[in-house]
Amino acid sequence: MKTVVVYSGGLDSTVLLYHLRHQGHEVRALSVDYGQRHRRELEAAGAVCGRLGVEHRIADLRALRPLLAGSALTDDLPVPDGHYTDETMKVTVVPNRNMILLAVAIGWAISRQCRAVALAAHAGDHTVYPDCRPAFAEAMARAAALCDWRPIELLRPFIGMSKADLVRAGAGLGVPFEMTWSCYRGGDLHCGRCGTCVERREAFARAGVPDPTVYAPDADPPAG
Repeated sequence: MKTVVVYSGGLDSTVLLYHLRHQGHEVRALSVDYGQRHRRELEAAGAVCGRLGVEHRIADLRALRPLLAGSALTDDLPVPDGHYTDETMKVTVVPNRNMILLAVAIGWAISRQCRAVALAAHAGDHTVYPDCRPAFAEAMARAAALCDWRPIELLRPFIGMSKADLVRAGAGLGVPFEMTWSCYRGGDLHCGRCGTCVERREAFARAGVPDPTVYAPDADPPAG
């Protein structure tokens, strides 16, 4: 099946890319530059796709940044330390991001005669991000089936899985985890303290898979 993967260059979407290729999909990868605070994930996405020989496009939506205000990922706001599910993580929510990303991906899928769009949302995302919850994905799946004469299927194979499950699956698929980027802050190394870094470290520990990520020297996660 010809499938467009919504691809950030992070751990989850990289496992999805490898998973779908293993399942026999003819994949294309779409990343979106919406003016996020750094380009490390986009650079990681390009490197992984280059390694796989997968077509990779970056949609330039930087003009939307002023319309997506109020997030630490689009504004000059401090990125909080702490666990991914902490109340403070709400400042990292980009308004309606997944709907915007999916709309662009569905449009590209239609133009390229693809049959599906795939999203890496998983169970661990649900607490903080409303647009990663099953109800949102189900609504978008209905919209994708109606937005063109030829229905587009929305694939979300990880919706009931934890991030540790994804790490285990990725290890079995040979995912180069060291090439992926999760940290909200950017920089040369993963900070090890922001929500996605803490979640990444916990996922490898729970999965029993060695974590190849290089973290900043002061990267011990906060207590609790």
